[in-house]
Amino acid sequence: MAYDVIVIGGGPSGLMAAIAAGEEGARVLLVDKGSKLGRKLAISGGGRCNVTNRKPVDEIIQHIPGNGRFLYSAFSVYNNENIIEFFEGLGIALKEEDHGRMFPVNNQAQSVVDAMLRRLDELNVDRRVNTKVADLLFNEEKEISGILLQDGKELHATSVVIAVGGKSVPQTGSTGDGYPWAERAGHTITTLFPTEVPLTSSEPYIRNKSLQGLALRDVAVSVLNKKGRPIVTHQMDMLFTHFGLSGPAILRCSQYVVKEQWKREEKEISIKIDSMPSQNEEQVFQEIRSIQSNNEKKAAKNALKGLVPERYLLFLLEHAEVDAEAPMNTISQERMRALAGFIKGWIVLVDGTLSIEKAFVTGGGVSVKEVFPKTMGSKFVRGLYFCGEVLDLHGYTGGYNITSALITGKLAGMNAGQLATLGYNELEYS
Repeated sequence: MAYDVIVIGGGPSGLMAAIAAGEEGARVLLVDKGSKLGRKLAISGGGRCNVTNRKPVDEIIQHIPGNGRFLYSAFSVYNNENIIEFFEGLGIALKEEDHGRMFPVNNQAQSVVDAMLRRLDELNVDRRVNTKVADLLFNEEKEISGILLQDGKELHATSVVIAVGGKSVPQTGSTGDGYPWAERAGHTITTLFPTEVPLTSSEPYIRNKSLQGLALRDVAVSVLNKKGRPIVTHQMDMLFTHFGLSGPAILRCSQYVVKEQWKREEKEISIKIDSMPSQNEEQVFQEIRSIQSNNEKKAAKNALKGLVPERYLLFLLEHAEVDAEAPMNTISQERMRALAGFIKGWIVLVDGTLSIEKAFVTGGGVSVKEVFPKTMGSKFVRGLYFCGEVLDLHGYTGGYNITSALITGKLAGMNAGQLATLGYNELEYS
């Protein structure tokens, strides 16, 4: 059977692309190699599904450091407010939480998946699961003509949308299948790397697990360049683990560690932890001096309790060469100044990240320079479209990646449908 549009991949961007193509009146087939559609969507946001972010467009773009500017054209056609309208139109009531994050009121990611599947049914979109795609098919004019399945069957279509994701979270089916197809169509795949991923460290206190499980709240974490200056700083929570560092602030810094390693061709990169970011070092020192003068007989660990978490305080006291049991009036100003310095800027040498399979997001992918920004159509092959994480687009967690996936999915599906049903050519939109 011939279709107008075939969408490969049943994640957020693929589901959206299939719906958008169906809404254009196209005969659509959605294929996925897994047994279930929407698996990544169902586990997103800790199982609550952070469907988008309500921040202004400029701020959303800033939170997509991996080629986010490419999305300005897409946002002019379809934006985060349209995503909210879309889900509410499907009967999913949404609520806004901290930092503009939008969640379903019922906190059930599966309800979002189910609503999208119902919409596919309404549009008579054919669905095939457990169906592995081997390659793309082209006609003599080097235009898309369909897909070749792994079992040797051919399925023909005017347009094909690749929405198979990157290489992160492979248990949801994202195993990098789309990259060789894109390359055979003439596209460049930029270097793949893990983003939004925990960092590894060989520091002795990491290896001996003395800080394992310690969480630091609302700290400023910076990635430092060769001269010791911050490349980027994120003020959020972080966590010491048995292998290194994790938590929101670390995840956001991770891509900068990878890029700095490439730039310097060095393995170890310095991370600075400022655990009292609202004060400068002199103010922290003066606060410690004030505590010292008001608690002369108290042991240092008791007098300074509350400045930072207790385990971290004991750790920093040890490195500042302060006896935690010593009375405050026996500790020199020099040692107190050293402590203030560590509170404001403890340096951790990190030597890498966990693997791309352990990352939340894939960096790199199909070069956005080779894709029309208003349609997501290939600049090389008529009828070929890309959306979601297979593209070289990556953002921070917090609804930014799913916003990118849904918007690119909408444009890819809509334009694939229009090309098939109305004969529109994406060159008209470039």
